[in-house]
Amino acid sequence: ADCYRSPDPVHGKRNYTYGQAVRANLGVAKYRLCSVAQYVNLVGVTIGYTITTAISMGAIKRSNWFHRNGHDAACLASDTTNMIIFAGIQILLSQLPNFHKIWWLSIVAAVMSLAYSTIGLGLSIAKIAGGAHPEATLTGVTVGVDVSASEKIWRTFQSLGDIAFAYSYSNVLIEIQDTLRSSPAENEVMKKASFIGVS
Repeated sequence: ADCYRSPDPVHGKRNYTYGQAVRANLGVAKYRLCSVAQYVNLVGVTIGYTITTAISMGAIKRSNWFHRNGHDAACLASDTTNMIIFAGIQILLSQLPNFHKIWWLSIVAAVMSLAYSTIGLGLSIAKIAGGAHPEATLTGVTVGVDVSASEKIWRTFQSLGDIAFAYSYSNVLIEIQDTLRSSPAENEVMKKASFIGVS
């Protein structure tokens, strides 16, 4: 949050992108190294969003299928087709000129983030209130009793992927900060927002 303006976080020159913030605060040599890391991160995040979106689209299709045909009906929803659809939409939207100037897009993204976070929280509370939750231990489920060794390894990698997926926030932090209308103290507003988001 303090890197949005440099060298002074309150009255310094604005850095409109993550790359500009790195260059202004770390210098050109470290900027090149950070740029490589940033692009690797962006590729990973893009893959993560594509997979997550495909799985979510498939879950909606299966839910609709089960509501229409009953829970015993077989449902074959292809995540591959959903990935291709999402990739096509991404390619189409990336061709729009001045896509970064669509101001209402940030509002839609914020509302959607708040909506799915609220839905997730509500479903978690409902699950706990229903009393149907397994006992948890520090090491997780037991191999050979609850899951096989390969399933436990797969779940471990899924968990690490979920944690890594959260790091995509760092790429858009500066861009979000650039939309704030609290000049010249954007860093304080962003620190509060980040703290609330992490809490």
